[in-house]
Amino acid sequence: MAFEPPQRLVRALGETPDPARDADWLERLPRLAEEALARREVLAQRVQAPGGRSSLVVLVRYSDGTPAALKLAPPAARPDLELAALAHWGGFGAVRVLDSRHHEEDGGLLLERLHPEVSLRSLPEAKALLEACGTLRRLWVAPGAGHGWETVAQRTARQAEALRKAPQEAEALAAQALAIQEELTGAPAEELLLHGNFRQGKVLAGERAPWLTVGPDPLVGERAYDLARLVRDRLEDQVATSAGASGARRRVNKLADALDVDRDRLRGWTVFRAVESGNRALAAGRRREAELLLEFAAWL
Repeated sequence: MAFEPPQRLVRALGETPDPARDADWLERLPRLAEEALARREVLAQRVQAPGGRSSLVVLVRYSDGTPAALKLAPPAARPDLELAALAHWGGFGAVRVLDSRHHEEDGGLLLERLHPEVSLRSLPEAKALLEACGTLRRLWVAPGAGHGWETVAQRTARQAEALRKAPQEAEALAAQALAIQEELTGAPAEELLLHGNFRQGKVLAGERAPWLTVGPDPLVGERAYDLARLVRDRLEDQVATSAGASGARRRVNKLADALDVDRDRLRGWTVFRAVESGNRALAAGRRREAELLLEFAAWL
């Protein structure tokens, strides 16, 4: 079968810091996929579409008919760190790794098959947030000694460099976000393994468990950072409601209380992450998305 990368992946890799490097990986991707399938002795069924923004996922089957999913990501996406996180969770709250023997050869992840078309976004909002909180409780575990994941302080320090160059229209919010980042990373905080990119769309229906998370961008730090991305889930719906700023603040408080997280730290990280995402969207020319993110940050 043809392994054409979905357009969503092509667009996203075109916005990375080194698009030429990622274009080279995309060009080699059909051959990489064929070789990865052969190494693992699995048969391709179809490419998952629209797929993710950082990887190609091929739905496959073993010769005995057992379903699985093969995920291929460029080296810059650090699939080795994703593998380490998934192995650390061991299938508790997260998708299970079926075979990691060939990972060092091609960076591929052979994972249990979930239902990619059924995420928490298919549930009513209140039920989705309840299930999301239950999933996060399973993921937040001690990282173990000598772990190789970066910390929240390290990741946000890198992101802060880009925020210092924010365009004039985002300058005031960027300054506030930078002050928040400095304050929140200036004092010791929790050290737990975090998903790093957790939201409703990253939690899929499974057979082994009702809901399992996928696609971590793992790091180590405090729970408030991980929960912050979930606060702005279904952002267009939030912006469209009459509740506006008061609704956003209530959501922060509700999620913080549900998971025993400090409200002020959650609000702070929610602002920082929204402004950082909005600044990246501006740089990529995704103006509508940027405006939504910056408006949301201003509410808080």
